[in-house]
Amino acid sequence: MAGKLQFSLVSPEREVFNGLVDQVDAAGVEGDFGVLPEHAPFMTALREGQVTVIDGASRRVFDVHGGFADVNAEGLTILAEQASEVTAG
Repeated sequence: MAGKLQFSLVSPEREVFNGLVDQVDAAGVEGDFGVLPEHAPFMTALREGQVTVIDGASRRVFDVHGGFADVNAEGLTILAEQASEVTAG
């Protein structure tokens, strides 16, 4: 399997997350999708939902409202209208 996926989650206020991870799952307007290292390039709009960042046994979840995702040779960038990390309750 390939190495790590470079992932960046950005909102208008700040960069919410940036790092190397194993997988990112998100809610696209045409359905949920997952991105692994060396994924084929694509771009999609996002619907309101959650972005789950998986790195080994660690999972972080972010609520995202709108925006778009861009997968390219450098990794995955999500530009969200709003994004905040979900805290365990």
